[in-house]
Amino acid sequence: MKRLELHIHGRVQGVAFRWSTQRQAQALGLTGWVRNLVDGSVRVLAEGEADNLQRLWDWAQHGPDHARVDGVKATWSDAVGDQKSFEVTG
Repeated sequence: MKRLELHIHGRVQGVAFRWSTQRQAQALGLTGWVRNLVDGSVRVLAEGEADNLQRLWDWAQHGPDHARVDGVKATWSDAVGDQKSFEVTG
């Protein structure tokens, strides 16, 4: 099990990015959270199988239909196991 943290920049707020991320993550069997940041970006923390985390990262490169993703910074680490579901938190 791995952990992936994403910091996504662009037009990613007000375009259902968090809701769409939650749906993608749940469909992939991932746990964690997604939240808006005050600078207009979105942060994602997800845990699960590495191949499913890679699929989430690939999806985040473009996001939902009305988003414009300018960049995604990814940080990989070992899973901590403290996430039980995938939630929109802010």
